Amino acid sequence: MRFTRPSRLRSTASRPHRTRRMLVSASAIVAAAGLVFPAVAQAEPAPKVDQRVLDSLGAFAPAIIGSVATPGPDGKVNAQLLNQAEKFANTPGMPAEVSKIWRSVADFLGEPGRRQAAKQLAAEQKKGDPEIPTGPNAPKIQEFLYPTFGLGCIPGGGSLGRALVTAGPQEAPWPGPQRGEGGYVYTALGTGPAVDNKAQPLVVSWLNVDTGRSGELTLKKNERINAQDGPGTFTGIARTGKGRVISAIHGNVTTKTKGKVVSCTIVPVIGLAII
Repeated sequence: MRFTRPSRLRSTASRPHRTRRMLVSASAIVAAAGLVFPAVAQAEPAPKVDQRVLDSLGAFAPAIIGSVATPGPDGKVNAQLLNQAEKFANTPGMPAEVSKIWRSVADFLGEPGRRQAAKQLAAEQKKGDPEIPTGPNAPKIQEFLYPTFGLGCIPGGGSLGRALVTAGPQEAPWPGPQRGEGGYVYTALGTGPAVDNKAQPLVVSWLNVDTGRSGELTLKKNERINAQDGPGTFTGIARTGKGRVISAIHGNVTTKTKGKVVSCTIVPVIGLAII
């Protein structure tokens, strides 16, 4: 299976929060847009890597994970999460590309995001409505805010990581998220096929801003996606319910690359989605 143009997101299957210390390494986060998951790693121009994006947004992932574990007094999103996003968005001297990402996070968590979600969900096809295809089996996809990086994911080097969520109901990623579910996909470009690692998993922590529902999900290899030759692709389906969902993918990528089982820690990556 091959994903090519992203534009929408979703998740399912939660599990109890496990307290863990987030490693925000001095690797790099890519501030490039556009996303391709090739069936086999392809030679591409090296994307721009911006340490400032890593330093700023990588530090926000633990706040998301903390909000999953500790909701606000109303049982929903902890207000400190929005306050922190607003603070970063309004920081004087912030590079323009970083400020733009922070503003999208703050707007998503605040009133602009609430209005957008209400409008989009109201227009969503209801059960029993006629199918109106927008393309040949085109998955509805939302990319995460920036590509990320895992140092040591390839022997002697690092791997660019891309993340997205597909909004159900649809078939991808297999076996397909249903209505009110999101299917997460993380691909470590340039690596061999994915290997499940229970001791050092790749995890998505997600929070439905509108309902307060939250959870964690281990992303695993998928026998239907890049399972033979790579690149290492990890998927999972989370029952987030409808609404605005903010997510952080963090932890370790494990693949069989160049004949060796290789495990590395990725820089946490943040995603926004309307499920």
